[in-house]
Amino acid sequence: MKPDLRSAWENNVLVGDGAMGTFLYQKGFPVGISYEELNLTSPEVIEDVHRSYINAGAVLLESNTYSANYDKLSKFGLEAKVADINRAGVRIARRAAGENGYVVGAIGSIRAGKRANLSSSELKKFFSQQIAALLEEAPDGIMLETFYDVEELHLALKAVRKLSTLPVICQLAVDDSARTLDGLTLPEAFHILQQDGADVIGFNCNTGPNGIKRALGTLQGKLALPVSIYPNAGVADYVDGQYRYGASPEYFGQMAPVFADMGSRIIGGCCGTTPKHIAEISAALKGYVVEPLPEPAAFSAPERIAVQEHLADDGGQGGGEPTLVDLVKERHTVIVELDPPRDLDIAKFMKGAEALRRAGADALTLADNSLAVTRMSNMALGHLVQARTGLRPLVHIACRDRNLIGTQSHLMGFDALGIDHVLAVTGDPARFGDLPGSSSIYDLTSFEIIRMIKQLNDGVAFSGKPLKQNAKFVIGAAFNPNVKHLDKAVERLEKKIASGADYIMTQPVYDPELIARIAKATEHLDIPIFIGIMPLASGRNAEYLHNEVPGIQLSAEVRSRMAGLEGEAGRAEGVLIAKELLDAAIAHFNGIYLITPFMFYDMSVQLLEYIWEKQGRKLSPLFR
Repeated sequence: MKPDLRSAWENNVLVGDGAMGTFLYQKGFPVGISYEELNLTSPEVIEDVHRSYINAGAVLLESNTYSANYDKLSKFGLEAKVADINRAGVRIARRAAGENGYVVGAIGSIRAGKRANLSSSELKKFFSQQIAALLEEAPDGIMLETFYDVEELHLALKAVRKLSTLPVICQLAVDDSARTLDGLTLPEAFHILQQDGADVIGFNCNTGPNGIKRALGTLQGKLALPVSIYPNAGVADYVDGQYRYGASPEYFGQMAPVFADMGSRIIGGCCGTTPKHIAEISAALKGYVVEPLPEPAAFSAPERIAVQEHLADDGGQGGGEPTLVDLVKERHTVIVELDPPRDLDIAKFMKGAEALRRAGADALTLADNSLAVTRMSNMALGHLVQARTGLRPLVHIACRDRNLIGTQSHLMGFDALGIDHVLAVTGDPARFGDLPGSSSIYDLTSFEIIRMIKQLNDGVAFSGKPLKQNAKFVIGAAFNPNVKHLDKAVERLEKKIASGADYIMTQPVYDPELIARIAKATEHLDIPIFIGIMPLASGRNAEYLHNEVPGIQLSAEVRSRMAGLEGEAGRAEGVLIAKELLDAAIAHFNGIYLITPFMFYDMSVQLLEYIWEKQGRKLSPLFR
C-alpha cells in the first residue's frame, strides 16, 4: 500500500507531470476552446495525456481542471457543468495514475492577475464550488496553481481548509521582481500561506527554470515547508503560426537536482513541457537522497509587520480589492454604461456585458430608470453581471423613485450583494417618462443622498441608529458640463464633493475644445473625473439628443457629419467621431465613461479596443 501524500514527499522528491493545455495544443486542439470540457466529451484524450506522463516517470498527476470554475466555464456556456467536469477530471487522472500514483485536484487562479475582475465574495463562492466537486472524487490532495497575488491564493486556501484536511500545494507565478502582484516579498508570502495551512508552497508558470531558481534563491534559509517547482519550458515564441517553447528536456534534467538541493520535494513542468521533459527529470532524480530541510531563520521585524498587516486586511478574509478610484489614479480606467432592458428578456444584455468584460471594461454601469423610462432593476442585473461575468457593477441611484425608507433599504441590499460602487443622481421627473401619471418622490436631493450614503459608510442609518457594521460604498456624482456658464456648474460640483463624492461622471461631451476647458476648470479638484463619451448611432439619434434630451448638446460640426446617416453607416461615423473625442479626453483625463447607445455594445467594444491599443495594453487570453 502506498504511503499518503504527505509521507511520500517527506522521504522522496516526487516527479510531477507536465503541461496539459499546451500539450493538447501541440496535439492539434486549438486555443480558444475549453480544454476542461474534454473531460466529458473526449475523456480518452485526457487519459492518454495523463498516461504519457506516468509512462515518462511522473508519480503525481494534476486533474485536468485548472480552469473548471464557474467564471471560466461560463465563457463557454458550461457554467452548469462545473461539478461534472471537476469530478470527471479526478476520475480520469485516477485511472491513469493506477495504484501507485497520486492525483491532486488542480485549481487555477480566477483573476489571473487582473485584480479588479471579481469581488472577494464571488471568488470565495467559485472556489468553494469547485473544491467541493473535486473532493467528491477523493483526490490525494489539492493543488492551487498560477496565482499572482497572495490575496486570491489566501482566499482559495481558506476555502479548501473549510472543507478538507487533505494536503494542499500552493503555487505562485512570479517574475524577476521576486514579489507577488500585491507587493509581498516571497518570504512574507510563504509565511502567510504556511499560517493559512499550506503543506507545500512553490512556483509554476510565468518563467522558465532559471527565473524560478532566482525566485527560490530569495527563500534560502527561510523555508519551513517543502517546495514544489513547475517551470515553463522557457518563453513561448510564435513561429510559423504556432507557439513554441525553447527549453529542452535535457536542460530540465540538469536543473532537477539543483531544485532538489534547494528544498524542492515536487518537480514537474508547466507550459511547453512534454513527457520528454518529465522523463529527463525522472532520470536525473533516480537515486536522489532527500536530506531534512534546515531549520528556517527567524523573520526580521519588517517582515513580521508586513505579514501581520496583510493578514489583518478585512479581518483576514482577503478583502482589499482596488476601487475604481484606486485604479484611475494609476492608469486610464474605463467605465461602460449598458442600459437595463425595458422588457423581461436579459439575454442580449448579458451577452453585451460579457463582450464588454472581454474587451477590458473596468466596470459596467447601469442606470436607474434613466429618462424616467421603466427598466429592469439595476440591483438584480448588477448582481447577475457580477456573478456571471465577474465584471464590476456600478449602479445609479436616483432620488426620484424612492422615499427615505426605500432608499436606505435599497442601499442596504446593494451592500449585502457586495455591490459597492454607486452613482447618486437626482433623476428625470416621472412626468416625462413612460408612466407620466406616477409620482416623483424626491425626498432627497443629490447632495443629500451623497451625505446619507457616507453616513452608511460610518455604520449609521438614515434614522441615526447604529447598523452594527460599516458599508463600503464608493460614491460617484454626476456633472453636466454642457452649459453656458461652466464656472457655475463647477461650483455646483464642488458642493457635491464637499458632500462626500469620491469621483465624478459627466454627461456625454461632443466637443474636443469643451473637454480641454473642463480639464482646465476642474484641475483644482482632488477627485477623479470620468469624461462621458457616447457614440452616435444615426443622424436622427444626433438630432434627438441635441434637441430633446436634457444635459446633452452637440456641436454644429458633429450634427453636420451625422446628418442623413442611418444603419451601419451612421454607427461607423458615430464610432469615428467618438474616437476623435477619446483622443482629446485621454490627453486630459485618466477616467473615461463610455455610454452605449441602443444596446449596440459592439460600438463600445470598438472604442475599448481603441483605448487599449493607444495605451499599448494587450488583452491576450491565458491558457495552460
